Amino acid sequence: MQRRTRVLGSLAIALAAAAALGRGVLAATAGQLVEAPRFEVDPLWPKPLPNHWILGSVVGVGVDSRDHVYVIHRGDSTLNQRTEAGGGATPPIGECCVSAPPILEFDPAGNLVKAWGGPGEGYAWPTSNHGITIDDKDNVWIGGNGARDSHILKFSRDGKFLMQIGQPLQAVDSRSTEHFGRVAKIAFDPRANEAYVADGYGNKRVAVIDATSGRIKRFWGAYGNAPSDSNLGRYNPDAPLVQQFRNPVHCAEPSNDGMVYVCDRPNDRIQVFRKDGSFVKEQRIAPRTLGDGSVWDIAFSRDPAQKYLYLADGKNERIYVLDRQSLETLTQFGDGGRQPGQFFAVHSIATDSRGNLYTTETYEGKRVQRFAYRGVERLPRNQGVPWPRR
Repeated sequence: MQRRTRVLGSLAIALAAAAALGRGVLAATAGQLVEAPRFEVDPLWPKPLPNHWILGSVVGVGVDSRDHVYVIHRGDSTLNQRTEAGGGATPPIGECCVSAPPILEFDPAGNLVKAWGGPGEGYAWPTSNHGITIDDKDNVWIGGNGARDSHILKFSRDGKFLMQIGQPLQAVDSRSTEHFGRVAKIAFDPRANEAYVADGYGNKRVAVIDATSGRIKRFWGAYGNAPSDSNLGRYNPDAPLVQQFRNPVHCAEPSNDGMVYVCDRPNDRIQVFRKDGSFVKEQRIAPRTLGDGSVWDIAFSRDPAQKYLYLADGKNERIYVLDRQSLETLTQFGDGGRQPGQFFAVHSIATDSRGNLYTTETYEGKRVQRFAYRGVERLPRNQGVPWPRR
């Protein structure tokens, strides 16, 4: 009896310890959860392209007022004719495949609506197109990061040429009021009728232009300094923070409350400014990332307060979800790979009116993906690949 009592007592102590350990594990797990938007990859979006079309490096995505999604890619210059685009070889070496036109428009269901773009009368198509953004009037704006691309193009949503701002073949000059220097991306402040130019791959600045005339109104460099074109050398995560942007300045996104969020890509940092160019704060992201850097593109959540900021990191192959005000990273999703929900050089990001996310991949990634918004939930800090739950 005494032996049985001792065994039962030991068992009770063990069970109590196990229960306490379990409570501790649950508490620790709960402490690792954060409240943030959850997304699921839609592996069936978009629908297959016609005409044996394929995409080259996809370097921009934008969404219009109808939630139509526009992407821009580099086509033949980034496709391998022997292995990918034999139909476009001279002579063709097979039926498949050929480059799709540079700009493709999809409806919310993923159907291809229209495809257009390329050289035309009255304008100089970029030698290496880069970025696509849709303004509040559903006009389409693109830049270019080729060695000769020092201008911006504006089209109607159906591809009618409207305006060219600047001329190609201009030298790098981050203080020019006449032209740009290899523009990465354009964003808009409709209330002020202004466009914010991430200028970009040659120049090292943010430039603000009148969206009607294209006139450059103001510009600035890192920390609001006058921009400099001096060579800063390679990024060193252990060195003091440099006082200028490195190339490329990859995005400049104005928010509803008057802030401007700038992607200083190879410096692994977001810098925040007021619209007059005065510096507010910065946040380093994965600061030991070398090479292409970690801060590639950003988009805001579609609630009126734009509570969340989504950041594409094409070197570490993930999307970060940040609290926009504090710039704290709440959670992240994605991983390197070629399956849906994984990434190969995730380059650009945009949101639609329902909060869904769209991403593009450059280099050998060559695709666009849709991530369906599933509401705000308690999530782990690292979600991995956001595969559908059902």
